[in-house]
Amino acid sequence: MYIVDDGIKLNAQLDRPENAAGKLPLVIIIHGFTGHMEERHLTALARTLNESGFTTLRVDMYGHGHSEGQFKYHTLYKWLTNALTVIDYARGLDFVSDLYLCGHSQGGLTAVLAGGMKHEFLKGIIPLSPACMIPDLARSGELLGRKFDPHHLPATLTVWGQWELDSNYVRVAQTLHVEEAIDRYDGPVLVVQGEKDDPGLIASAVSAARRYKNGSLVMIPGDTHCYDYHLDQMTAAVRDWLVRQQEA
Repeated sequence: MYIVDDGIKLNAQLDRPENAAGKLPLVIIIHGFTGHMEERHLTALARTLNESGFTTLRVDMYGHGHSEGQFKYHTLYKWLTNALTVIDYARGLDFVSDLYLCGHSQGGLTAVLAGGMKHEFLKGIIPLSPACMIPDLARSGELLGRKFDPHHLPATLTVWGQWELDSNYVRVAQTLHVEEAIDRYDGPVLVVQGEKDDPGLIASAVSAARRYKNGSLVMIPGDTHCYDYHLDQMTAAVRDWLVRQQEA
């Protein structure tokens, strides 16, 4: 299926629990930078949640997976409008009760930012290994393994040795302020983070969890950015937290 955002088709997958009846809570799941909705950690999470009575909606964002748009020209502004459109789509489904927003890495940052914008419609936010430090790094002049003059950007930047980005990616990121988005959301938040991830990502996740008014943090011992070793612990942490929110 596709969800259309201002003429751009976003590839999406809606999965409901077997024998679903009546209204059920729905969890939107957003992948990260260079990722897509069929990644192992995201499909495992969706499957676990479906088995626990939650509907899931996974989406490929602009320039990623099977959605339209070129990777080179994606920005966080485009991802944010994608996220807002997907939230509105989910709100319009007549079989949805509560709505949650979950994202991994850059998708986690997107969930944090969009959560502040759509705070009144979301029962909870679940950032997984959130890359909340991207805006600060863009302002500092070192991002995704690439150093640059933050005030005099080249037309394009090649990051991680192979991914070409238009400089508008950095220009957009420089304007975003994560703390303001966090402060706009009063609902429950679960941040999940692998203990063996990049130290900057860990610090960013811990800081975000502490700043939220109703935030909690689960560290997965010995695990990576994409939960390569203890995926079951990540999916269980999200499932158990969601079940508690539904019971509250």
